[in-house]
Amino acid sequence: MKSSRRMATLALCLALMLGILAGCGGEAPGISLRVSMGPEADSYDPIRAETPEAETVLVHLYENLLRLTPDPSGGTALAPGVAKKYDVEENYDGTVTYTFRLRAAKWSDGQAVTAGDFVYAWQRLADPVTASPSASLLSAVAGYDEVRSSGDASKLQVSAPDDSTFVVTLLGKCDWFLEDVCTDSATMPLRQDNLQRLKEAAIQANLQTEEQGGTGTLNWASDPTKLVTNGPYTASRGEEGELILTASETYVGGVSGPEELRFLFHETAEEAWETYEAGEADFVSPLPRAETEIRAEEDWASVSLLCTTVLLFNTQGENFNDAESRKAFSLAIDRQALSDLTEEVSRPADGLVPYGVPDENGEDFRARGGDLLGESGTEEALAQARTLLEESSYASASVPRFVYEDTAENALLADALWRTWMKALRVRLERIPLSADELRETLAAGDYDLALTDLRGDARDAESFLAPWRGDSSGNLVGYENGAYDTLLKVIRSASDEKARQGCLHDAEALLLDDCPVAPLLFTASAWEARDGLAGILRDGRGFFSFAGAAEVSG
Repeated sequence: MKSSRRMATLALCLALMLGILAGCGGEAPGISLRVSMGPEADSYDPIRAETPEAETVLVHLYENLLRLTPDPSGGTALAPGVAKKYDVEENYDGTVTYTFRLRAAKWSDGQAVTAGDFVYAWQRLADPVTASPSASLLSAVAGYDEVRSSGDASKLQVSAPDDSTFVVTLLGKCDWFLEDVCTDSATMPLRQDNLQRLKEAAIQANLQTEEQGGTGTLNWASDPTKLVTNGPYTASRGEEGELILTASETYVGGVSGPEELRFLFHETAEEAWETYEAGEADFVSPLPRAETEIRAEEDWASVSLLCTTVLLFNTQGENFNDAESRKAFSLAIDRQALSDLTEEVSRPADGLVPYGVPDENGEDFRARGGDLLGESGTEEALAQARTLLEESSYASASVPRFVYEDTAENALLADALWRTWMKALRVRLERIPLSADELRETLAAGDYDLALTDLRGDARDAESFLAPWRGDSSGNLVGYENGAYDTLLKVIRSASDEKARQGCLHDAEALLLDDCPVAPLLFTASAWEARDGLAGILRDGRGFFSFAGAAEVSG
C-alpha cells in the first residue's frame, strides 16, 4: 500500500514524540491544516459537547485551567493553561482543596479572563437545570450531590477569592481530577454576559422563524463565530460545511502550531475519506469501515474510546424488575453480529468499562478485569436465556417500549436486536426511534422499558462508568437500587489506598453486571490518518484531537 495511505497510528506516535521538538526538524511556521471529520455539531456549548467533532473544535476555541501536551514517550503530559500553578491542601475532614493561580489571560474581545468565569462555568455544569450529559464530571467536587438534589448551584464548593484565584474543594483524593476534569471541554470557562446576550438573540431568532411558519432550533452556541472565547483560535465560516479557525490576536503567548485550521464536516465517514484521498485534507477521522478492514492485517491497531454502547433496562417498570428477565435479553444477543453492523471500528463488549482505562499500576482495567459477560448469542446461551425468561416475572403478553436515537446505525442495531429477541425469546417489542433531545428526556423521565444508547466516560477512570448507577445518583436512568453496590461506591469514593480502590471498582463492576440493569454491547475505537510529514497532533483518550502543536517535519 502506498505510504500516503498508511494508518496514522505510527505517524501520530512520531508526532507525539516530535511535537515538543517543533523547529528542530524543519518546521514550517504558519501552516494551514485541513481536517476532515464527521458531521458538525448543532451546538458549541461546552457542557453539551458529545461528539469528537464538537470537542475537537472546542479545545481550540477555549483554554482550560490545564492542558495536555505530547511527551517524548508517546504519551501526554499536563501543562499550564489559564492556571500558571496550583497548590494542594489535604484538610482535617478528609477533603482536599486545590487553589489555582491564574495568569493574565484574555477573552477574544480583549476582556480579562477571571476566576469568576470558572466559577460560573462549573456551577452551570453541575446545575440539574442545564441537564448536561457531562455533569458527573464534577461528582468528586464537594457539594455536587447537594446541587443535584436541591438545584442550588451555589452549593458546589468552587469559589473565586479574587480575579486570579480559583479554589476547588474535593470530597477526597481524586487521582483523575487534574488530568481529566481540569482539561475537559465541559469545564472550560464561560463569560456569563456573552452567554446571556447570545441566548436572547437565539430566542428572538427562533420566534421570528416560528412566526413565519418554521421551527426555531437555534441555541446560544449554535454559531461558533459569535462566541467570545479564550483559546488560541477564533472561528469564522468558509464554504458550506467548512469552519475556519485562525490564530487569536488576544491569546496571551501566541500560537505555536498552525496559523489556520480548516474543519471540513461530512455526513458520513466515506465522504470524509474521499476528501482526504483526493488530497483536499491533511487529516481524516473517523475512517470508514472498509478502510479499517484493509488495514486489519497490517501492523496497525485502532485506539479505544471511553465509550460503551449499552442496553438500559428500566428496573422500576413491570417488564424488567428482576435480574432474570434482564439477563435473558442480554444472553440472547449476538454481540459479534452487532459489531459487524457498525460503521466505526468496534468490538463485542466483555465488560462495562472499556479498554484504555488504566488501573493503579497503569495496566489496563478491562484486561485485568477479564470477560464478565461470557458467551452470548450461542445455542447454549439462547437455551439459558429462554429458561431465565420463563422463571422471571416477565409477562408474555407485554410489549416493552424499546427506544433509541434515530440514526442510520442505531436503526440497524435496533432492528438486529428486535429480530433476535422476537426469534429467540418469542417476545414482542415496540421500537421507538427518537431525536437526541427526545431520547434524553425520555430516559430522564423513565418513560421506556429498553433503551439503546452510548455510555461515555467523563474521565479515564473506571469510577466514571460505575458511579452513575448508585441508587442516589441523578445519572441513574435505570432506577437501579442495590445496597451492596452503593456501599462499594462509598468505599471507592473515600478510599485512600489506590490498590484497594481499584479492587473495589472491579467488585462493583462484577456486581452491577450480575444484576444486569445495564447490558454492555460494544466497545468503540478511534481510527484516523494523517498525511506524511505532519507531526505534533495530539489524540486525547476521550476521543478528540488537538492540532495546536501540529507542524510539518522534514525527513
